Amino acid sequence: MEPISLEDLALLEVLTRISQHAALTDGDSVVRERMIESGLVVEGDEGLALTSAGIEMCKSLQHRAAADTQVAKILQLRENGDEAPRA
Repeated sequence: MEPISLEDLALLEVLTRISQHAALTDGDSVVRERMIESGLVVEGDEGLALTSAGIEMCKSLQHRAAADTQVAKILQLRENGDEAPRA
């Protein structure tokens, strides 16, 4: 399995900022429009908000990033000659 892409990490960052009602940067304008067009985000009176699809995408990307972090830790343990914990 390939590690999570930089584009997906960037998407996760923007989705997370939207869910926290944090301000987006000028560089996020293209991503913002794509997220609205794809149904991940809606624009309302209070600004941007995640749709159900946006919430699910955010959760999925968070799980993927966490899995990649876990795999990296296991690989590092193996390189160091330590045994990885068994699940």
